[in-house]
Amino acid sequence: MKKSVFEQIGGTYEQQGDYMIPCLVLPPQEKQIIEIWGQRHLRYLRQYRKILYTNLLTSGKLHSYLTELNKQAEEMFFRLVKQMTECEGVTEQLKAESQMEWVRRMNCIRNMAAEIVKNDLIFI
Repeated sequence: MKKSVFEQIGGTYEQQGDYMIPCLVLPPQEKQIIEIWGQRHLRYLRQYRKILYTNLLTSGKLHSYLTELNKQAEEMFFRLVKQMTECEGVTEQLKAESQMEWVRRMNCIRNMAAEIVKNDLIFI
């Protein structure tokens, strides 16, 4: 019997009932923690970019892609927060004088930075 292309490249089949099913295994991936930004992008990929998600998953590049995106998003977030605090004049002196005002301004800055990261990196 002539071998299929799959068998010629080293693939094997397994019989289940009347069917021969190819034995497919994803390439091994290193265990990496996917943090908040990576999880948000993963949810976006699953819901709106199904083809890209499937391609990354089957090629074994999904976890490294999400880890790298998470790293970029965190760096961008902290850089934006730092730049915005300098522009808004939110200082340690303000924190010592009026803690509630400092907290209000910092929360506003963090929310703005998070929205920018979401729009520029996560939901693209």
